[in-house]
Amino acid sequence: MNQIYAWKKQLQDQAVRAFDAGAGRDGEAAHELEVEKLHAKIGQLTVERDFLARRSGR
Repeated sequence: MNQIYAWKKQLQDQAVRAFDAGAGRDGEAAHELEVEKLHAKIGQLTVERDFLARRSGR
């Protein structure tokens, strides 16, 4: 019963965000930025791996 009460309270406190047209855009933008950062890191690690593989004679 306690978990249900916590969920209900959370919904009541943040229900406006669920129906706000602009609220999700900030989250989407942050998500896209995080994805871009991760893709950049993957690219960097791939280049480093390939460089080290060539240096080691593989």
